[in-house]
Amino acid sequence: MPANLLGNETVNLLLVNDGQDLSQMGLEEHLLDLQNKWKINPVIAVGIYAGEERLLEYGVANRPDFKGRGSKADVYTAFVMGELLPFIKKQFGNTINGKKAFAGFSLGGLTAFDIAWHHSDVFDLVGVFSGSFWWRKKDLDKDYTDEDRILHEMIRETSSKPDLRFWLMTGTEDETADRNQNFIIDSIDDTVDVVKELVKKGYRRQTDIFYYEMVGGKHNVPTWGEVLPKFLEWAFVK
Repeated sequence: MPANLLGNETVNLLLVNDGQDLSQMGLEEHLLDLQNKWKINPVIAVGIYAGEERLLEYGVANRPDFKGRGSKADVYTAFVMGELLPFIKKQFGNTINGKKAFAGFSLGGLTAFDIAWHHSDVFDLVGVFSGSFWWRKKDLDKDYTDEDRILHEMIRETSSKPDLRFWLMTGTEDETADRNQNFIIDSIDDTVDVVKELVKKGYRRQTDIFYYEMVGGKHNVPTWGEVLPKFLEWAFVK
């Protein structure tokens, strides 16, 4: 909660999956620094701690992957929308009058995208750091094709165009896997393909979609903490 609010500010809301990692990323310090420099409007940030069933609760709701992971993603979505957001509204009332963003890292990023996509009447922005966009219906040795990626399919099958803006990030050292042998790691391939699907949907680069590829970035908390201020400034700029 920002300190010393006067009551006439634009105050934003940020939900973040894997909230247990946010102290290591310095979220509070980043927000304070950006606010003190007048780069962003105040932000109420809510870090949602992942439980023991993270691999079941995170994912694309009602679309488990080939191993059955994500089978409780619909339950997690119901918690966020039906319990957490009403609780936040009860705590802060009409204080939150600005943008509402949902962000996450790795599998938490995939989940944030899915929830915001289906609830664009609530959320304005999505932030995905090293998102698990590989999420697929088939294992690689079971006649897999890129058409089996679940989130990409979800975007294609959605008839409407949700009113959202997207901030997507990958690191050039997110992983070493390269399933199609094109000398580009899967993390980058899958994220770029999400961008392509969004563009086909009618979203515009620069205004609706921001893609950041961090040279040397890894699939870990220090990398995400380093790029976190870039997302915060993009999302909540004055």
